[in-house]
Amino acid sequence: MRVLVVTAVAAEADSVAAGLAGPVREAGQLPGRYPLSRSAGVDVLTAGVGPAAAAAGTATALATGAYDLVVSAGIGGGFPAHAAVGTLVVADAIIAADLGAETPDGYLPVDELGFGRSAHLPPPELAARIAKTLDAVHAPVLTVSTVTGTAARAAELTRRHPRAAAEAMEGFGVAEAAAAHAVPVVEIRAISNPVGPRDRAAWRIGQALDSLRYAFQQLAPVLDEEPTHEPTHE
Repeated sequence: MRVLVVTAVAAEADSVAAGLAGPVREAGQLPGRYPLSRSAGVDVLTAGVGPAAAAAGTATALATGAYDLVVSAGIGGGFPAHAAVGTLVVADAIIAADLGAETPDGYLPVDELGFGRSAHLPPPELAARIAKTLDAVHAPVLTVSTVTGTAARAAELTRRHPRAAAEAMEGFGVAEAAAAHAVPVVEIRAISNPVGPRDRAAWRIGQALDSLRYAFQQLAPVLDEEPTHEPTHE
């Protein structure tokens, strides 16, 4: 199975490559100067921060190479009721949590407005197997363009998505690009901080990067299997 792992920043890509434990080498120069390396047969892309950058980088990679699976991977915030700092989360749904409209009656996601979509569903059997392999929380991961920094915002997201375990900024963009190329997608997040009021003293980025490295150590055999199922969209 040929796999593309998409990260936002170099530190995440380095943790993925360290977990794969293969020699890291350049895998070619993509248009737009996206850094792409290869470790243990897996291509690791650093696409940039946010859903737009993630979508653009992933689409560029998929347009220039054939892949059987795309993995959005990195660190993220955890909803304390479901995912503590240091926990791994594997998405059973990748949700664009702020793609929609505010109305007098509350927030409406874009699909309820009658156009577009606000969720992608990873292949359920594969995502469940990855979660089991990693002893990870298997729950929705929210994609946001603005990281949550207040208790009120955290409470609102929890009300709308009570099962959500993590928040990050790239998964939905990666999933949109993968869907355009009919490639299945999964998302893996290592929790570095709780979702809510910003308290940098409580962030554990190093611990989360170590967890991300561990995840890809454990996943190497899974990523070496035969191609998986087609993508699913909600």
